[in-house]
Amino acid sequence: MTTEAHVHHPNYVKVWAILVGLLIVSVVGSMSHIRDVVLIAAFGVALVKAYLVAKNFMHVNVEKRWVPYLLIMCLLFIAIFFAGVSPDVMKRSGLNWNKNSVNQVTSPGASAAPKNE
Repeated sequence: MTTEAHVHHPNYVKVWAILVGLLIVSVVGSMSHIRDVVLIAAFGVALVKAYLVAKNFMHVNVEKRWVPYLLIMCLLFIAIFFAGVSPDVMKRSGLNWNKNSVNQVTSPGASAAPKNE
């Protein structure tokens, strides 16, 4: 006698509608120009969307024992990437370069191009 495991298939249209709603939230949130709202819209919504895609479309819930290892590897790669680029990006000046965009303050409506007089 064989027993068949019942596999639950998600309602893909419902998941798609949620993803479209989250897309709209992230676009509207990024238009607010309020730093905290933009960060929450960008990263918070991205995490929720990544979870929904992984759970429902990539069927990660089938391979539960591999998920923690994959998550740890992804976080490790993010840490390595951040450690590699942060010395260059987070400083205003270096040995042979200056980050001019930080030093320049322009008034609203001013042109970004330098004036030739």
